Amino acid sequence: MRIPRIYTPQTLSVHQTLLLDDDAANHVSRVLRMQTDQAIQLFNGDGFNYNSHIVDVSKKQVQVKVVAQQANPVESPLSIHLGQGISRGDRMDFAIQKAVELGVTEITPLFTERCGVKLDGERLAKRNEQWQKIAISACEQSGRSVVPRVHPAISLAQWLAQQTKELKLTLDPRASATIKTLSPAQTIRLVIGPEGGFTDAEVIATAQAQFTGIQLGPRILRTETAALTAISALQLQFGDLA
Repeated sequence: MRIPRIYTPQTLSVHQTLLLDDDAANHVSRVLRMQTDQAIQLFNGDGFNYNSHIVDVSKKQVQVKVVAQQANPVESPLSIHLGQGISRGDRMDFAIQKAVELGVTEITPLFTERCGVKLDGERLAKRNEQWQKIAISACEQSGRSVVPRVHPAISLAQWLAQQTKELKLTLDPRASATIKTLSPAQTIRLVIGPEGGFTDAEVIATAQAQFTGIQLGPRILRTETAALTAISALQLQFGDLA
């Protein structure tokens, strides 16, 4: 039986006894219905797993004790920063979840001309918080112990203006280059449009920012499908997918 993995933002050490935060405690006690003395694995984003067991559990709190620290070498040698055009409904949630499962290191949600989503102020802050929670949940499921940061959403123009030495790629179905034609790289900045893709002006802007256009094949993919397909192909070519 698989031991549940739970994220906690707290500093962790062997022999430490701690209370889980409200979200984690609720998941352990109400969703998983775990009991005293059951094994649980904690992680806080530092790259280690912390094997633990439950000391006490109630409806309001869960107390656990850390018994061992374990290295968790599951991170890809390929660093991918995904710039994802914001989409409607649960498409954005899906893209973030699968990107994390596939090993991305950073995600920046992007406002583009065709994103069709109006977010600002408190609504935007809550959505960013939700996206980060999705990334954490994806780490719990996929076995990662380093949590990718979901950056605050910005405009495509702001993202293109950021200075970086990463290999810059734009997913463009009209491009002639493919992932197989790229030179080997260990750090990649990948930008993917929302539903409806990028406008011609946006594609030109990415090229002016030294992004190389690549295509995934003859079929046009939905934005959420394009993200996981592109990341999978990059991990296969340069990362750790076998």
